[in-house]
Amino acid sequence: MPGVRALVEGAVRVLDEAGVPSPRVDATALAAFVLGLPRLELALAPDPAPEGFVEQFAALVDRRRAREPLQHIVGHTAFRYLTLRVEPRVFVPRPETEVVAQVAIDEAARLVAAGRSPLVVDLCCGTGAIALSVDTEVPGARVVAVDLSAEAVALTRANSGAVGTGRLRVEQGDVRAADLLADLVGTVDVLVSNPPYVPPHAVPREPEVRDHDPDLALYGGGADGLDVPRAVIAAASRLLAPGGLLVLEHAEVQDVDARVAAAQTGAFVEIATLPDLTGRPRMLVARRSSAPHVAGSFA
Repeated sequence: MPGVRALVEGAVRVLDEAGVPSPRVDATALAAFVLGLPRLELALAPDPAPEGFVEQFAALVDRRRAREPLQHIVGHTAFRYLTLRVEPRVFVPRPETEVVAQVAIDEAARLVAAGRSPLVVDLCCGTGAIALSVDTEVPGARVVAVDLSAEAVALTRANSGAVGTGRLRVEQGDVRAADLLADLVGTVDVLVSNPPYVPPHAVPREPEVRDHDPDLALYGGGADGLDVPRAVIAAASRLLAPGGLLVLEHAEVQDVDARVAAAQTGAFVEIATLPDLTGRPRMLVARRSSAPHVAGSFA
């Protein structure tokens, strides 16, 4: 019986030939999953492999070779300090969205430090990644998560029960609805969103995204993919309190149009674009007009 390390090395070659972007990371993660470990140090891997390992590992490698997302196979993903459950019909959160979450967290934490109990809304919440990051990293913040997808709402509630504080409010709702969160109009301090924004002509090249992420969470509507993001901006103009902050993820080619959309509402000042970790323009930030409760800047 070969050892786990040798089997992982073989899997790395198989996944590499299949075009998997990170074959060694994925092969090692699959081996850890079969062994029931949170992570695996190959130098300490069992040799020989435990009984039943070969069959289970081979089946999972075959699924990954077919470009099924690693997160779907193992059933979870890491986001900031959280391990979140993922499911096939809900968008898998990406590492670049951690930067979007950071801006919302910093603003909420600033308000807490000033003696406030900030209200944070996450629209198009998916797994609840951003909402739960704020919920767990900013004691004193009140957080509301909203998604149109019933599957996403159920998954956010499940993740909240598993890793949250128990205070997260989760609602099913359409960001395009004029009465969305009507009880919160004019009271929200931070509105953050990673909405669908892919234009119809920009079908993702990666099979993991194109074939497995739900269209509802990918395509933003309209020729430019910005119908849903514009609806988020409109919702923010209603929901944010004076001085409240909008944080919106978008594609790197949408920065100008996103700023224009915010300006056209007449509701925002300090409209700007922030970069992701690679320096690409990926985030609209804007402050609701009128003097903020607490002076500050997202710059």
